[in-house]
Amino acid sequence: MNNKKNQTHKQSFLKLPLFSTLIQAGFPSAADDYLENNLDLNNYLIKNPPASFFVRVKGDSMIGAQITDGDILIVDRSIEAKDKKIIIASFLGEFSVKRLRIIKNEIFLYSENPKYSPIKITNKMDFEVFGVVTYVIHKTT
Repeated sequence: MNNKKNQTHKQSFLKLPLFSTLIQAGFPSAADDYLENNLDLNNYLIKNPPASFFVRVKGDSMIGAQITDGDILIVDRSIEAKDKKIIIASFLGEFSVKRLRIIKNEIFLYSENPKYSPIKITNKMDFEVFGVVTYVIHKTT
C-alpha cells in the first residue's frame, strides 16, 4: 500500500489519565491519588475501527433514549441491526437515528419522542441500515 495513504488514515489521539478509584455517585469516599493508566477513548469506545463512524444528531426525536440535539453518536456498521437496537438508517432520501422494531416480520422505525409516529418501512421505500449506535456522547450542562 501507498505509505502516504496509510498516513492519512493514521491519526494521533490524546490519551487521558485513568485513575484507579471508582467515583461514588452517592456520598464521597476516600480516593486513591495515583494514576492507574492512560485511557485511550478510541480503544474503549470503538470495537471495530474500520466499520465505525461518528455522526452528530440534529433534532429531538430520540430524547426518550437520552439522545439530544448536538450529541455525537458512535456507530458500528459491523453490528447486526436487531429488534430494539438504535440504528442510523437511510429512508425516503434522508438519514435518521431511530429505534428499529421488527414486529410480525414487518420493519418499523420508532422515535423516542411521543410527538412522532412510528414509520412503517415498505418494499417500495429506499431503505438501508447504515449501522448500530453503540455510544452517545453529550454534554451534561
